[in-house]
Amino acid sequence: MTPDPVKAARELLAFYVEAGVDACVNETPNDLLAAEGLDAAPSPAIPEKPRNIYQQAPHSPPSLASQTAARPQLQRPAVTQPRQLAAPPPSADAAALAAREAARRATSLDELRVILQNFEGCALRATAKQLVFADGNPHARVMFVGEAPGRDEDLEGLPFVGRSGKLLDRMLAAIGLDRTSVYIANIVPWRPPGNRDPSLQETQICLPFITRQIELVDPDVLVCLGKPATAGLLGVSEGIRKTRGRWFSYQTGAREIRAIPTFHPAYLLRTPIEKRFAWRDFLAIKKALAN
Repeated sequence: MTPDPVKAARELLAFYVEAGVDACVNETPNDLLAAEGLDAAPSPAIPEKPRNIYQQAPHSPPSLASQTAARPQLQRPAVTQPRQLAAPPPSADAAALAAREAARRATSLDELRVILQNFEGCALRATAKQLVFADGNPHARVMFVGEAPGRDEDLEGLPFVGRSGKLLDRMLAAIGLDRTSVYIANIVPWRPPGNRDPSLQETQICLPFITRQIELVDPDVLVCLGKPATAGLLGVSEGIRKTRGRWFSYQTGAREIRAIPTFHPAYLLRTPIEKRFAWRDFLAIKKALAN
């Protein structure tokens, strides 16, 4: 049976790769010690055909210098400069400090949006499709703050546009409000991969931006949707079932804002029986705005 030369060549190349061969120096064997100019005696080479490579009399033995000159020189690969590695990401404390300094510089919501778009301290920025800043009326008297964007929000660049957003719209309509009369944002403005909950570290890094956002909107009522928003903005460690419907004081440094936690619409979709408590909370919001 005649062996397939192509198959044999591929198997030989595969063997070389497994053996660690990554470069072809030359087609014929070379005495690398002699090519380096060392004192070691060269190994005698057996030529395929008699060739007069020494250009000397037959009775005169070839010298080491003539052998070295006649032997092809080893081609050394060019020395390349090491590739510059990317700078490591900042630590969580450094990123949080940079976020506080950057957020403090914003004098308007438009400036804050630009600062967030250029902020690289949060790793979620690299995995999300786009920044989800806010939606609604920036001069509204009531501001809703959720946790983080989901898949639909990441695609459209607006908060609360998926199933939970449609439920929130119906809840607002029940007390005579819509997106033209409220302002909606999230603590974390980038979608976590796989719609997972943002980590405590990610929340702490992004917290200065939502804090500055609240200061610039300056609402009369602040509504925290879910436990992460309640814990991040109000510093409350109790569960949302114990804190929902209770009024808290949120200090901006310039004034006091009334704040109330309630269930996140996504939670209400999973647990419809809790909608009756959320309805009570929205009635309390309506009454506060009326007063």
